[in-house]
This record gives sequence, structure tokens and C-alpha cells, in this order.
Amino acid sequence: MFTVLECVAVQHDHLVVLLSAIICLLGMFAFFHLLLRAEESSAGRKPYWVVVAAFAGGLSVWATHFVAMLAYKGAVPIGYDFAFTALSAVLAVIGFWLALMIRVTARFRAAVIGTLITLSVAIMHFVGMAGMDVAATISYRWGAVLGGFVVAWAVFVLAFHCFHRLSSWKRIAAPASAAILGICALHFTAMSATVLIPDPSVAGPDPDNVARLIMIAAISGVTFLILATTAIAALVDRYLVDLKGLVDATLDGLAVVRDGRIVELNTRFAGLLGRDEASLVGRNPDDLFKAVDGEPAYLPRDVPVEAIRERGGQTQVFELSVRTIEYRGHPCEVMAIRDLTEKRQAQREIEYLARHDVLTGLANRTMFQTRLHQQIENCSQEDEFALLALDLDRFKAVNDIFGHAEGDRVLKKVAAILDECTRLGDVVARLGGDEFVILTTRQTRAEEARLLAETVLGMFAVKMNVASDPTAVGVSIGIAVFPRDGHDQESIMHAADLALYRAKLGGRGILSFYDPVMDQEARERRQLETDLRLAINRDELVLNYQPVLSVECGQVVGYEALVRWQHPTRGAVPPDVFIPIAEESGIIISLGEWVLREACRQAAGWAPHLKVAVNVSPLQFSLANLGHVVCTVLMQTGLSPNRLELEITEAALLKDRKTTLIILNQLKALGVAIVMDDFGTGYSSLSNLQSFPFDKIKIDRSFIAAMSDDDNARAIVRAVIGLGRSLDLPVTAEGIETDAQYRMVVDEGCAQAQGYLFGKPDVAPTQVVKSAARKQQSV
Repeated sequence: MFTVLECVAVQHDHLVVLLSAIICLLGMFAFFHLLLRAEESSAGRKPYWVVVAAFAGGLSVWATHFVAMLAYKGAVPIGYDFAFTALSAVLAVIGFWLALMIRVTARFRAAVIGTLITLSVAIMHFVGMAGMDVAATISYRWGAVLGGFVVAWAVFVLAFHCFHRLSSWKRIAAPASAAILGICALHFTAMSATVLIPDPSVAGPDPDNVARLIMIAAISGVTFLILATTAIAALVDRYLVDLKGLVDATLDGLAVVRDGRIVELNTRFAGLLGRDEASLVGRNPDDLFKAVDGEPAYLPRDVPVEAIRERGGQTQVFELSVRTIEYRGHPCEVMAIRDLTEKRQAQREIEYLARHDVLTGLANRTMFQTRLHQQIENCSQEDEFALLALDLDRFKAVNDIFGHAEGDRVLKKVAAILDECTRLGDVVARLGGDEFVILTTRQTRAEEARLLAETVLGMFAVKMNVASDPTAVGVSIGIAVFPRDGHDQESIMHAADLALYRAKLGGRGILSFYDPVMDQEARERRQLETDLRLAINRDELVLNYQPVLSVECGQVVGYEALVRWQHPTRGAVPPDVFIPIAEESGIIISLGEWVLREACRQAAGWAPHLKVAVNVSPLQFSLANLGHVVCTVLMQTGLSPNRLELEITEAALLKDRKTTLIILNQLKALGVAIVMDDFGTGYSSLSNLQSFPFDKIKIDRSFIAAMSDDDNARAIVRAVIGLGRSLDLPVTAEGIETDAQYRMVVDEGCAQAQGYLFGKPDVAPTQVVKSAARKQQSV
């Protein structure tokens, strides 16, 4: 140790030693910085940075060694052979490169690399020593050399261990410091172990101190320049790569254009155009896409514009922004493009959905109202056009029975029929549910509108045949003509709706033109609806009772409660007038509850064997609390549940069969009897008898009325009575008005009878009983 220190302190020029130390310091910092850059680079770029790092590391170690050799002040002058000196530099670089390129497991990586680096430094040192030109014989104390080698090996292993384990600035500073210590240990230990024995027979170099200083300056300058260049290159490359990575990570495609040609671009730009980057360099942007403003694509603009490109038969839409920048010392344009194709497609879909019905593809209410407004605005005084309002008949029943999927299929088929019937320029729209409209073109006369409506009815008759398709529906059409029936959007639509309402009242499946009288009827209907809402509180409603006779004993066994409305100004309003209004407006809920409560209250005072039958609307079955309402009424009125019969039509069974069955079972649990009214006129009657807990069947009056003249009607009555007998369900015949009808139902075995023959509905059941008894005696 003392020999090494003595060698450094006495036998070397201190300033030159300091210079070699500085070279070593900068070289090792540059080496590990470049090595870090190599590890951060991609697989394709890493080998290049390894070569640069090996060059910087090997050259810096060689320069440190050579400058330190020049600092040696021995007893004899020393010169250096160029070939050996150059070879030592080459060997140092190759040794570093081999050490860095070797592939070993992470566990032994530091030891293997440290070993190879130590060998490289040692080989470089002794090859350089072999090139000394000195008038002496050279020998070495190999024990000291081996000791220096071991120290250097340990320090180099520690250096690479720190490099692979530490982070941030320590990852460079710690290994560089350790490597400097290893280089100095190996060099100065080997120099102190070198023995020069003067030999006059060996020719030495000419002593020339100036040449020595020039060599020191030249080697140091070139080394500093190379190290500085490589270090700066690593820094610049790192930031450039990071910048390019950042640019490539953007969603926008970027390209730099100079003199109308692309000189630089990012990966996203090439990806948007479906090309590789190299093929786009040098291309004119106008060959790739066209700006919609007609100007060259690379022309700077204050605001973005759209650019169009045809690709594979499809159109790409870009948002194009262009700004002027300075790039590589020249004014250039930078283009930024963003793919708007999917966005435009989504916008088109949104616009389509906003103006079209999703299910049928027809225009929706918004688009229809827009077109109607435009047509009214553009019509002259002589122009006419028609508005056809259409409503599907039986669609609700089809939807309830066969399900919503089948209902959707029917709506699509209806849309196809309407499209087929209309003319070019007509607008077919679905307003919602089963409501459709047709807006004809201008200069469409009333007779042309009639012909169009008849075409639609005829097409429905052909393609919607109920006989062959149980899901077939009909259509009712109301027609209003502009400007005859309305001068603005609201009035013409109102007129068409009134005409449609008249068509549905007229028997469905027909067309009807608007008539000003309809307005008066509509106003009267609205007034009736208003009055009906107040009728209960004003005590304008009364109950009439029609007797139900037992055919077996001829005695009255009960009554059916029938509501009547005595209007203060209109007089008696027929049930077939106000009941439909109550159904459509929802008043039937409160009206039905009033009828139930009043009938039970009055029936509680009758003879105990008499029952009371109350009709329940299908709308009431849409309320889940119907069972609770009935239970509450029975408790409040004191009527025994087994004296109450609730009559329902098959329409009540169509909406929600599961919920309806739950409600019916609740009513049965109370002890209330359930009667199927108007049997045979609805859908799936036999299925309903099997599925629901009925206690009685009432044959619809239409079959009774036709019995005397229609053998088929009598056969149906006979079949229903037989069905009831087999199911142990009593059957009541409604609408008995003649003795012949009564004898027929008696002959067929009907259990009960009801009709005008036995008494018309009356307020006082006692009077009805006497009238019915007289009728029974006469029969």
C-alpha cells in the first residue's frame, strides 16, 4: 500500500494525475449514463446504445491509463509505440462491449460483468505497457499485481450491483464512483509493481518534454470531446425519444409539412391513413385527403375544417387543423388530424333516431310535426293536402294475447303496408302505440285522399286476413283536408283525430272525413265527461235492478244492479253513452266503486236468499287492491259475501292473466261468486273457463236474440249450456224478451233466465219481483 502511495506521490506529475482522474470521472459518469439509456431504449435501439456505452467506457479507461502513464516521472525517459497504444484502446472498447452484451441471469449478472470489465482493464493496461519504448528491461512483481486485480474486481462487481439495484441519481453516481476506484486501484498498483532495470544495450526514445505535453493535451482534448459528445447525444436522444413517444401517444395524427411535402409524422397519422410512416414521407397531403373548403390541405387555418378521404370504398372524415411552426430552422406547417368517421356515424344515427321510430323505421312524431309545419308554411291559398289519422283495430287484444314480440311484428308489417300504399313524397309516421298518420304531398285533393285511404283498407283486407291469421288487425282512418278543415297544425290534427274517432264509432275498419258537426259532438262529449266526474257528489246516479229467475222453481233468486244517470239538464243519459266515456277517462274506477258500495248497501236490506250481481270493469282489474276494496265494502255494508256476484267480461282476462287470477282467487277466498258475463264474444273462452275460478256463465244476449231464426245460434246456446253442465257451472241466459226465447232456453236446460220478459230494470226491487212473478205465471 505504501509502495502504491509512494508511486503516486513521488514518481508522477500531480497535475497530469489530476487530469487523468478527471477523465476517469467524466468517462465513468458518461458510461453509466449511456448504459442507463440503453436499458431504457426499445429492443431495436438497445444494441446501438450498448456500442456507444462500450466505446465511451473503454475509451475513458484507456485515456485514464495513458494520461496517467504520461504522468510517470521515472529515472529513464519513456516513449510509446503507436501500434500497441492503439491496440490497447481497441481491446478496451471490445472488452467493455463483450461484457455488456453477455446474457446471464440477474443473480450472477453483476459478478460476470464485473469480472469481464476487470479483465478488459487489465489486458488494456498490460498491452499498453508492452508498447513502452524505454532503455530498460521491464519486469513485474506479480503478487502486487494480483492484489490490485482482486481489489479492482471487487469494486467493479460492486459498481454493477449498485447500477442494477439503485434508482434515480444514485444509479449513476454510486457505480461511477466505485468504477473510478477500481480503475485507479488496478492502474497504480500495477505501476508500483513495475520494475525498470536500465539497460544500455536497449535504445530508448529521445527525451522531448514538449512532445509529451502535446500528446497529453491531444489525448485529453479528444477524449473530453468524445465523452461530451456521447453524453450530450444520449441526453438529446432521450428527450427526443420521449417527445416522439409523447407525440405518438396522442389521439391526433400529426405531420410536419415543408414546401408542400411531409417531412415528419407521428405513428397515429400513419395509422389513421392506413399506411406505414416511411411511405408517407415526401407525399403531398392533398394526395391523401381533400379539405372541404377547397384549399390545399396544408394551408394554415384559423379554425379547424373537415377533410375527406376515400378508403376502400368507404369515406373517412377528419377534423383538420393547420398551424405554422419553425422546424429544423425552416418555417413549416404542422397538420393535426382527428378521425371523425365514427363520431359522424354516431351523429347520423342519433339524428336518425331522433326523427324516426326505432321499431318500424317510419318517421316519428317529431319529424312528422316538422314536416307538417313546413308544408303548412309553404302552401299557397290554392294548395291542398290531406292528413290521414289511422288507428289499428284489435291490436290491443293481439298484443295482450300473443305478447309484445308478436305485437311488434304486427306493427312492422303495418308499416310495410302503409309504405307500399303511399306515394312518393307522402310522409308515413308512427306517433306511438298503434297510432299512425299519413301526410300527403301538396296539391292532394279530397278524392285523392279518399282513394289513398281505400287503397290502405283494401291492402289490409288482403294482407291482414283474420280468417287465416289470428294476429291480423284492422284499421280505421280519419281524414282531414287542409285548409278546408283547419288552417294551422293544431286544428288540422284535431280535425283528423275527430274524423278517426267517428270512423271507430261507425264500426271500425272504415274511413271517415272530418265534418264540422264532429266538433260539436266532441265538445258535448268533453262536457259529459266533466259532468260525469261530478255526478256522484251531486247524487245524479241511481241503481236499477233487473231480476234473475230460477228456471227450475220460477222464483227470483237475485238481481243485477244497473247504473243510470239522471242529468239535471239532459235528462236520462243512456248507459251506452256515459259508460264508454267513463271507461276511456278512467272515471269508471270511482264509478264502479260507488255502484258496488250502493248495491251492497241496498241488498243488505233484502230477503236473505236474494243475491245481487254487480258488473266490474276490466279497468278495475288493473288495480291490485280490488280484493281489498270489495272486502271493505262488504264489512261496511254488512252484506254476506255469498250474496254478492261480480260479473266480469273476458276483456278483463286479457291484460295480465297472472295478476287477474290472483285477484279472482282473493275474491273467491272472501266467498264472493265470480260470473263470466257475455260468454262467447271474446277470445279463448274455453281456456278462460279452465284457468279462472268462475261460479256461473252468462250467455251473451246476441245469441239469445238470434236463436229463433238462426240454427247456429241455438246450437251455440245448447253447446254452452252443455259445457256449463259438464263443468258444474250454472248458466244464465241474458236478454230473454219473448215467450219463445224463454221456452227455448228452458228446453235446452238453462238454469237461470234474465230479460225484459220478466221485468225491466227498476229502482225498487219489490216492484220488480211482483212483475217478474206475473210474467212467470203467464209463461
